[in-house]
Amino acid sequence: MPRITTDTTVEELAAIVSQALHAKGITATLSGGGAVSIYTRNEYESEDLDFVTAASHKELRSVIEPLGFAASRNPRQFEHPGTHWLIEFPPSPLGFGELVIDARSIPVLQTAYGPIRIITPTLCILDRLAAYWYHKDSQCWDQAVMVARNQAVDWSAVYKWASNEGKERSEIDRLRLAAGT
Repeated sequence: MPRITTDTTVEELAAIVSQALHAKGITATLSGGGAVSIYTRNEYESEDLDFVTAASHKELRSVIEPLGFAASRNPRQFEHPGTHWLIEFPPSPLGFGELVIDARSIPVLQTAYGPIRIITPTLCILDRLAAYWYHKDSQCWDQAVMVARNQAVDWSAVYKWASNEGKERSEIDRLRLAAGT
């Protein structure tokens, strides 16, 4: 079993958790700030890793506790004495605004630490824009810019999604300009 320490990187921790969940048949997709951290090589560093899943608290505990994690006050949030990152399990479905994605369709990213089921860079942009627009979280705009600057993005999909969300094309143009793409 991999040892989790203060030297464990966010990508390594995401791989450890993702592989442990997969080994027990649990589909869980890394989303949110953890995906931003990985796609920006920690230009933005998240404080938690959000794995969206339909698994129950009991199922999650059976996988996460053997890794050294313990439930915090929130039953879908776990802490580990060897790392400052929290592991959170927001309930499915995996969605970005009005768009709902079947988590089984999310590709697995192969990393130096092993596979991670993680939203794509394009979905990461949608996730951050949804948080920016609907939760008024201005740091999510900056995170979307960082991901766009560091990763290949399917801009036609972003424009289509934004239009379906009732947003102007100019919003995505502004993002692309800020990212220099």
